[in-house]
Amino acid sequence: MERARQLVGEMLIYCFLLVLLTGGFLAFHYTPSGELVPYTGTYEPLRGTMMTKAYDSLLTMSFDAPHGLLFRQLHAQLSSLLVLGTVVWALLGRFRYAFALLGLGLSLLGSLTGHGSADNFPDTVPIPVWYGLHLLGALAMLTALVISARREAARDPRTPAFMALSLGLTLLLIFWPF
Repeated sequence: MERARQLVGEMLIYCFLLVLLTGGFLAFHYTPSGELVPYTGTYEPLRGTMMTKAYDSLLTMSFDAPHGLLFRQLHAQLSSLLVLGTVVWALLGRFRYAFALLGLGLSLLGSLTGHGSADNFPDTVPIPVWYGLHLLGALAMLTALVISARREAARDPRTPAFMALSLGLTLLLIFWPF
């Protein structure tokens, strides 16, 4: 059971690295601002509609940036896999590890704050605060995953075959047709 937990932990690290890569691309096109502006992008039905700069940047990213919609979809799918994988990881450890509970909480926080920074929540919290919480949650999640993986690798070292298996399973999960 410990080896299965270690395998899921490795898959979480690979999945998280891909979340960071897609999130990095999205960050270059995102504007975390709650200022209202008229939409001037290429999506005709919304042209002239007043919206926040954050939502405007999401629409511009989706329709105008090369492969922007693909990266948004990959980021969302990988984030969902990260939350589900963290649940499995915590269950395999029978919740006895503090990092499992911390990882579960951080993955849920990252998902919630990601939606908040996309302007899906009421104006009770400013969009830049949601975005900052999203970035802090990602950094904390990375720290928890790396520390946990190092502890597990110290007890049961990883082999190249084990790492290849975890990478292959991660890619299979990502590209599995939903």
